[in-house]
Amino acid sequence: MTTVLNNDLKSATEILRALAHPLRMKILSFIDKQKKINVNKIYNSLKLEQSITSQHLRILRNADLVETSRDGKFIFYSVNYDKIKSVNAAIASFLDKE
Repeated sequence: MTTVLNNDLKSATEILRALAHPLRMKILSFIDKQKKINVNKIYNSLKLEQSITSQHLRILRNADLVETSRDGKFIFYSVNYDKIKSVNAAIASFLDKE
């Protein structure tokens, strides 16, 4: 297995691990539907505690699955579609080589 493919798979594994939690999938899906949304609306709309929402958003940010932008005192979240596409490509490439 080439080093590049191995690195891509390692990255994909970390991202899939971040997606493995049902609540993170729910949050990511909600962000996807809204396109761009701030954390207050996420936890209020999903009826979650702010601290729990922040913890899960941190994991999604660390996996580079969401992007952030600031507008005044608000931080807005959006889905990083490029990252998701690259993970899909890495997995597809791996499966094609097997």
